Amino acid sequence: MSGDINPKTIEDDKSNSKNLSRRGLLQSVAGVAAITATVAPTQSLAKSGSGGRIYGHPVLGDNPYRRSAKATRIRIKAANAALRDFPERQETNGDESLYRDYRGSFTKALPHNKYGEVNRKEYRKLLRALRSKRDANFEAIRLGGARKLANPQAAYRFEMTGLDSHSTWMRPAPTFTGAETASEMGELYWKALCRDVSFIDYETDPLVAAAINDLNNFSEPIGPNDGFVSEQTVFRGETPGDLTGPYISQLLLKDIPFGNATMEQRYATPTAGVDFMTKEADWLEVQRGNVPETLNKSGKSYIYNARALGEFVHVDFTYQAYQSAALILLGIPGSFDDANPYRNSATQGAFSTFGGPDVLDLVAKAGNLSLTGAWYQKWLVHRRARPEAYGGRLHHQVMNGRDYGLPDEIAFSEGVDRVFNRYGTFFLPMAFAEGSPTHPSYPAGHATIAGACCTVLKAFFQEDMLLPDPVMPSRDGQSLLPYSGGLTIGGEINKLANNIALGRDWAGVHYRSDGVDGLEVGEQQAVRMLQDYSRTYNEDFAGFQLTRFNGERIRIVNGRVL
Repeated sequence: MSGDINPKTIEDDKSNSKNLSRRGLLQSVAGVAAITATVAPTQSLAKSGSGGRIYGHPVLGDNPYRRSAKATRIRIKAANAALRDFPERQETNGDESLYRDYRGSFTKALPHNKYGEVNRKEYRKLLRALRSKRDANFEAIRLGGARKLANPQAAYRFEMTGLDSHSTWMRPAPTFTGAETASEMGELYWKALCRDVSFIDYETDPLVAAAINDLNNFSEPIGPNDGFVSEQTVFRGETPGDLTGPYISQLLLKDIPFGNATMEQRYATPTAGVDFMTKEADWLEVQRGNVPETLNKSGKSYIYNARALGEFVHVDFTYQAYQSAALILLGIPGSFDDANPYRNSATQGAFSTFGGPDVLDLVAKAGNLSLTGAWYQKWLVHRRARPEAYGGRLHHQVMNGRDYGLPDEIAFSEGVDRVFNRYGTFFLPMAFAEGSPTHPSYPAGHATIAGACCTVLKAFFQEDMLLPDPVMPSRDGQSLLPYSGGLTIGGEINKLANNIALGRDWAGVHYRSDGVDGLEVGEQQAVRMLQDYSRTYNEDFAGFQLTRFNGERIRIVNGRVL
């Protein structure tokens, strides 16, 4: 999206560098490298010792600038690689220009009429602010309630490592009235109905069986195995490892070694059966940016059902699950990848390179880096409406004759019918009192973080190694039971990514495609970050080895992906 340039972003630019061609820029950075590599100190850096002898730097000799020059060359090589990042043209689904009432666009926290339709003038103010990048234009937007828009200017942020957010690419979001969105909404209505079913009961529970039957009636397949839904695939993720073993990853169940303590993964869980935004007045208040209800929690449990999973991804901090996963994996002897140069060293051990500090640092870096890609795609490209807004459109189409073009297959689906029989409305029952966050739906921020952080974990750890002593949560979540099958580190990392990404779906705040496609955006940025860092090591290193979410095996060495 183009727009006016904010003067604040160029006030320090005295050389009209914005007019520099790509070729000129490449020549300039090459020149900097040459100058830096040959620079000599203007005066001797050698020091005289007490005996009158001349001593240089103990390691770098008489010219420590050589180290600075090499560091500069590494950064310039990474920068040159970034200049060659030309993604496919980023397209939208066209909904925003198709509908004058912006029915398929994200409008939460802006003023809305009684049907939850946005004040068009205020939405156009948002578009003007996004095009201009001007802080004053964002401040001129009139909100509809107490909640603020979630950090739209983060979409413009630059990072010093990894893939720039505006170089990420994802397919256009599924269209508002299309069959894919209808099947995704069908899944979300069933997820709302099944929140309190224990994962251990999925193969025998009649409610889950009804969901399987109904989801297979949609014209657009949904989920793994080409979309055919069964007891083994229902509500699961779509990457290698997701269909093996318990629904919840071992990395969300095992105890976490945490310095001088061990943390048990039991978390506060909301009260069963309590959902939100099923009344018209409450739904409308939330669209306008208010929170009319509160969420209550009961005791602590392992993550044994979807309500517990939804609450975990409600209050977690950005890279929490992956920091915990790294600590668990670091505590398993022999878990480092075969390419780790210290696996077979007779005299050295991994630490700040290829050891715990390196893993934890890059996991954290990947988490925040991935949010830049998510925010670019959310605010500047897609602006997809949240599922709760779709539910409101469905309710008013059926109950009040508002024609939003939503297909009959969602309006007359069994999941929607069951929600109406329970609540008397067609709104999507939400697990969070406030509904979704106040930023657009596609891609899911949790998913991009999951994609990036799990890519780092797979780069450091042995993916085909079996995890010791696998477990699964009991029916009530109060204990862990032994699981007899074999589960690999790589498979459980993938499952962790999907548990977190699709865990947001269980709360009603995202569609499946927000999560599945968001994983790939995060992966793109993490792979480039690993390319940058692969240039920095002194050790004889064969490269980071990992399996992408699509099953492709890659190796990253000296800035290249092989």
